[in-house]
Amino acid sequence: MTFIQHYDSPLGGILLAADEIGLTGLWFDGQKYFARGLSSEREERELPVLLEAKRWLDIYFTGKEPDFLPPLHPVGSAFRQLVWELLLQVPYGKTTTYGEIACKLAEKQKLPRMSAQAVGGAVGHNEISIIIPCHRVVGTNGSLTGYAGGIDKKVKLLELEHADMRGFFVPKKGTAR
Repeated sequence: MTFIQHYDSPLGGILLAADEIGLTGLWFDGQKYFARGLSSEREERELPVLLEAKRWLDIYFTGKEPDFLPPLHPVGSAFRQLVWELLLQVPYGKTTTYGEIACKLAEKQKLPRMSAQAVGGAVGHNEISIIIPCHRVVGTNGSLTGYAGGIDKKVKLLELEHADMRGFFVPKKGTAR
C-alpha cells in the first residue's frame, strides 16, 4: 500500500508518497513525469515517514540544510540505486556534473569508464526530488538542464542553497520543462 500527503512549498504544491519502509516519491504538482510509478492503490494518511519528510522540507525551505534524512525507499534498478546514492553525497549548496558522477560510478564499479548519458537517465528517473538532490546536477558546460520539476525550480532550489551560480546558464532548448 502507498500512502500520500500533500505539502505546500514556496515553489508550489508537492505530492509525497511512502510505503511502510520509507519515502518513495516527491513530485512538484504538474511536473514532468508527475507521480510516475505511483500505485493506484493509495491512501491519504499521515505516517511518521511522511511527517519526517514534511519536517525535512520545512527546514530546507527556510534556507537551512536539514541535519537528517527521512527514511527513503527509492525503487529502481541496481544501477539507478548506485546513482541515487551518489546524488545523496553531493553537498548542500554544491553542484556536480553528470560526467563527474559517471567517473565516480566507474571507479566504484572498477570499470574503465561509465556513460554520462546513462547517469543522466538514472538521475532523470529519481522519484524523490529535492531530498535526493538531482537539482544539484548540471551539464559539464554549465547548462542547467534536465530537471523534471522545471528549470525555474532548479534555479530557485540552487539559489535557496546559496550555490555559486556563476558560469551556469539556462539552455535555449532544455531537456526538461
